[in-house]
Amino acid sequence: MRLMLEVSGLHVAYGRIPILTGIDFQLAEGEFLGILGHNGMGKTTLMRALTGSLPLLAGKVILAGADISKAAVYRRARLGLGLVPQGRDIFPDLTVMANLRMGLAAAAREDAAVVDEVLEEFPRLHRLLDRKGGALSGGEQQLLALARCLCSRPRLILLDEPTEGIQPSIIEEIIETLLRIKARGGLSMILVEQNLEFITALSDRILTIQKGRITGELDPKSADFASAIAAYAGMDSHAAEQA
Repeated sequence: MRLMLEVSGLHVAYGRIPILTGIDFQLAEGEFLGILGHNGMGKTTLMRALTGSLPLLAGKVILAGADISKAAVYRRARLGLGLVPQGRDIFPDLTVMANLRMGLAAAAREDAAVVDEVLEEFPRLHRLLDRKGGALSGGEQQLLALARCLCSRPRLILLDEPTEGIQPSIIEEIIETLLRIKARGGLSMILVEQNLEFITALSDRILTIQKGRITGELDPKSADFASAIAAYAGMDSHAAEQA
């Protein structure tokens, strides 16, 4: 098994307030890893620490064998780390096409043909290329944020709360798109999410996070997954199975 990411002893704080207090996990090449946790448990802080927008108090982050623990954000992007942030952060005054071209700026080398390749995965965006990002629906903006990230040709994507405020039809479209990309191989992903159906459909493994620490690992394909989710989420087994 080739590792795409190794995280060990990660500690992060906001001022004097500790948020992450010893995060350890590994991600295999081509693996989709879910991280499940309630609000305020440190999920988004973990994403920011991995991208370099928050400094580490302690610990290491190794990306494809390279120690990026102290690397700048742009350096991590050039090494193949992509982010689809919570809230999407598209450029509202730029057209969809211009937003996609902004994704090329994070690539190790600019290749305009990449935009056409990415658009093949997002047919809904074809008719919107001349429309400003701010005029899109929330779901369309999420598709654009994901497509823009893919334009940088990442090896690892961090996907932070992608279903937040998104209509069910777009959620299904994102699932189908990511499963197609996953089937072709070559892309790893860390998915932070609270939507059980979404995270279960895409993840090979799911880590649970509570109060800044990884507290368990769940296998979505195991026979006892529903009861394990129920125990974590505080719902009955039948509700977990329906989720």
